[in-house]
Amino acid sequence: MLNVAYYQASISEFKAESPEQILGELARQNKFSLEGTQRDAWLAQIHLLKKELSNLEAGTLFFEFSIPRMGKRADVVVLLEGTVFVVEFKVGSKTFDSASLRQVHDYALDLKNFHRGSHDIPIVPILIATQAETGGVYQLEWADDKVAEPILCASTGLKGLLESSLDQVRALSLTRTLDAESWAVSGYLPTPTIVEAAQALYQNHSVEEIARSDAGAKNLNATTQCLRDIISAAHLKGEKTICFVTGVPGSGKTLAGLNMATETANRPDGEKAVFLSGNGPLVDVLREALARDQKERTGCTKTSAKREVSSFVQNIHHFRDEALKDPKAPPEHIVIFDEAQRAWDKHQASKFMQTKRGQTDFNKSEPEFLIEVMDRHEDWSVVICLVGGGQEINTGEAGLSEWMRALEGRFTEWNVHLSDRLLDPHYGLAETALALKADTRIRWQPDLHLGVSMRSFRAEALSGFVAAVLDNDPVEASRLFETIKARYPIALTRDLGAAREWLRAHARGNERFGFMASSGAHRLRPEGLNVRVSIDAVNWFLNGPEDVRSAYYLEEVATEFDVQGLEVDWAGVCWDADLRYVSGAWESFAFKGTKWQNVKQEARKTYLTNAYRVILTRARQGLVIYIPKGNAADPTRPPTFYDETAEFLTGCGIPVFDVK
Repeated sequence: MLNVAYYQASISEFKAESPEQILGELARQNKFSLEGTQRDAWLAQIHLLKKELSNLEAGTLFFEFSIPRMGKRADVVVLLEGTVFVVEFKVGSKTFDSASLRQVHDYALDLKNFHRGSHDIPIVPILIATQAETGGVYQLEWADDKVAEPILCASTGLKGLLESSLDQVRALSLTRTLDAESWAVSGYLPTPTIVEAAQALYQNHSVEEIARSDAGAKNLNATTQCLRDIISAAHLKGEKTICFVTGVPGSGKTLAGLNMATETANRPDGEKAVFLSGNGPLVDVLREALARDQKERTGCTKTSAKREVSSFVQNIHHFRDEALKDPKAPPEHIVIFDEAQRAWDKHQASKFMQTKRGQTDFNKSEPEFLIEVMDRHEDWSVVICLVGGGQEINTGEAGLSEWMRALEGRFTEWNVHLSDRLLDPHYGLAETALALKADTRIRWQPDLHLGVSMRSFRAEALSGFVAAVLDNDPVEASRLFETIKARYPIALTRDLGAAREWLRAHARGNERFGFMASSGAHRLRPEGLNVRVSIDAVNWFLNGPEDVRSAYYLEEVATEFDVQGLEVDWAGVCWDADLRYVSGAWESFAFKGTKWQNVKQEARKTYLTNAYRVILTRARQGLVIYIPKGNAADPTRPPTFYDETAEFLTGCGIPVFDVK
């Protein structure tokens, strides 16, 4: 595990030690090359703190306190009378920039949400600009979770700020006795976004370091170890093996796959794994995020960083096209297919290959071809399929039936490891259940199922609630909503401005928020939300609040194709008349030309339902649902198209929010 801090001491011990002794300990714990600028910054912080803490005897001080989920360290944490002060320094700065303010707020929120010892104690984030003439007002503004709004501080104001803050904490009866050592090592239960996780894994942190390890989510580690064992056995015995990992939305399937890819990055070429995804936005966002992070940490060029990143995160279609051109086995012996249920069936794959790639005799499904490619290896190979149930969202997506058909028909010598949940209805294998149960080469593995959502660290029952809503079960939906509403707020509004207000009011620090809608929500355009105009996923997911292309601006709406596999902290789900509640049941519609048409094909109904399943499960901390009021003068969006849907959702327990 990561060290909690580079330096830890009581305040009295800190004052007694020389700056050189403290600097030596910081340098000894630092794993990276010590630049002169970092050494000078530490010395400036040490001298300032010695002066400003001179009147204190009790308390504990930590330098470079670990924030594992973000892969970073807070400059200083001071623990006084059961209150945590998170201090970020901008040495040499005369001003307090908004990015630094959001950063220190993020550190405080991260401790509150994921550090076990900090769940129930007050936290005060402080930003110090050492050359600023004055700081801010010392009156603390508390959120409901006891995290204060960040305080601005000049180089000579920390002493008064701490005294004033402690007086206010005492007045609120929030002080308590804490053992600093026990608090520091109380445990960190992070649930990183997939971007944060990829960055941490790429920096050689283990999945155990960045993922939760509590009893509710322990199976991510079990799944990771199960995959390691499967790969090791295949390599040792010279066998070919395929395994299928299932999981609820946000449970860590992609994290488990990325971990396998990064774990093998430093092995010989033949033992390396490649992470493959047909999800273009996910690949683009991960590559860009990793390249930006690599450039910032190492100072390399972005071009070289992107080149390195692309070696283990690839678009599955590029991998497929290379295999078409080159009949040899690929260099990787291990491939991880993300969202394997979205691979194309025989009709879609053959049509594409014949018309777009000139492969006139191509007549197989994408799963059959991909297994065929890995079967080219003469010794061993492993295929890991990551499977999300009930998430097929596009025409021609085969589900799992084509994978099973290929294994039964052509690749009978392959070992098969299946999650024991693959026969659940959402995975679409009910028709082949008997054949699968009778297949003696199949090993059913409980550890290949991830049953707890880690995306929504506040509401593990969110996926169940969404399923009940879309399954038209308001009684179950209401029951589940009662279990999550206290920690995972969900609201409904008929006013788009109110939805914007709700999102901005709930987000703190750098918490990302944005609007989402189904790709069939064509009549949101009169509301200023045009799903036909594609977002740039990299800018939308990675850029800051100052960028008009980012999600924060609430000007561009992302669809299920943009957000599948990714997430935000707070989502505004914009609900159109493509999926509407009519006389006690869900009905599906597609907008063609100038009017809505009833969708009758079952597969297309499933795609639409799953589109809403995806966008309703993208938010980590809460969501607001916006349903237009409609317009009686517009035959494409009369109020009746929306009112019943709103009534059904409120009947599931969701409260209504409007501008006060």
